[in-house]
Amino acid sequence: MAVVCFSKSLSCAVNGTLFRTITTHPGVFRGCPAIHSTVNSTIPHAQRAFHTSQSAMVTKILSVEEIFNKKSLHDYLKKKEMEYNSCLQSLNTENQTLGDEDVRINRTNLSVLGPLVQKIRELEEKQKELEDTQDLLKDNDPELHELAESEKEACLAAMQDLKQKILSLLIPEEESDMSDLVLEVTAGVGGQESMLFTTEIFDMYQNFAAFRGWGFGILEVTSSELGGIRRAAASISGPLSYKKLKFEAGVHRVQRVPKTESKGRIHTSTMTVATALMISFTINPKDLRIETKRASGAGGQHVNTTDSAVRIVHLPTGTVAECQQERSQIKNKETAMTLLRAKLYSARLEEETSKRYQARKLQIGTKGRSEKIRTYNFSQDRITDHRIGKTVHDVHGFLQGEELLEEMIVFLQQFSEQESLMDLLEDDDQNQ
Repeated sequence: MAVVCFSKSLSCAVNGTLFRTITTHPGVFRGCPAIHSTVNSTIPHAQRAFHTSQSAMVTKILSVEEIFNKKSLHDYLKKKEMEYNSCLQSLNTENQTLGDEDVRINRTNLSVLGPLVQKIRELEEKQKELEDTQDLLKDNDPELHELAESEKEACLAAMQDLKQKILSLLIPEEESDMSDLVLEVTAGVGGQESMLFTTEIFDMYQNFAAFRGWGFGILEVTSSELGGIRRAAASISGPLSYKKLKFEAGVHRVQRVPKTESKGRIHTSTMTVATALMISFTINPKDLRIETKRASGAGGQHVNTTDSAVRIVHLPTGTVAECQQERSQIKNKETAMTLLRAKLYSARLEEETSKRYQARKLQIGTKGRSEKIRTYNFSQDRITDHRIGKTVHDVHGFLQGEELLEEMIVFLQQFSEQESLMDLLEDDDQNQ
């Protein structure tokens, strides 16, 4: 079993365990020679989540037209337009007696509601244009009729676009959606087969990061005897990386004939994915005790006769990291710091997730086979996401982490936004 920590092109052995590093993309978690550098850690975030009831699992993704056919939506839009007009009237009233705080609130409301109201009014104008065009379609003049048909198509396209923009304005981007994240994978039920599957899923996300042009920095990997992964963590940075990947959290189930199966029987195994927002904390140099000593064991005359081995102790937590692989004390210090960062990151993550046990439990459950969010069925060559009832085919293509995974993620986002909108309308009805 080997724990692997990644940063710059460095390597060292600590107590017989190999710590290997690779170069990461700019802006992601990496080892840095400066002891006072910033370290990435994570705090699980109260993110927009799927309902877990059975009814939510069978709800279809509604079209824009189906949503706009709901009376509750039109009532809500009218209410927002009235709020906008009320704020505008309050600010425009002569000899107004509003206090500074009321003026500030009204101006804030106007800036928030303004783009929505503008689109609502543009949609109303397009609706009137469509009605006028419908009258022209009754004309017997062929040229006029053809012109009216063209106008009708353009009008319908513009209305569709405006409706989509209105829905987008009702569900603003969450601030966390613009954040980077740390993604963890952990083997679940299924022994070695689960660990091999965990490796494939981890590789899938690494490929997806490359497909999206994101940075992917591997923080830690704990490997199994057969080359699978028991647990791994990576920092992912790039535009909308958290928004794209936050719904990947949960139990992933695989159904296939394992490589270790001699009788050709299909086995079911699981692994879990957890996502967390990335925050920063700083290692204070005053909190470190750095010791140097001569390296022990094999390594050549130079290694064994100089004080090149480095041991770093983080005094507040008692965390220890050391390296003696390189001849250079500086390089050994860099690598020991990389290891220390990874250890502190893991400890910080564990602390924060334990404080938010329920939030994390919603993500990873008990790793049981029945708690899956997605199934990868190799014999039927299909992938099914059970939260939205979406199925795509070509398992091997999906595991490449490119277009098929992107397609699934888009459906998950649409479903989530639809649920958020329905909750918004439902809450508004209850408050009236």
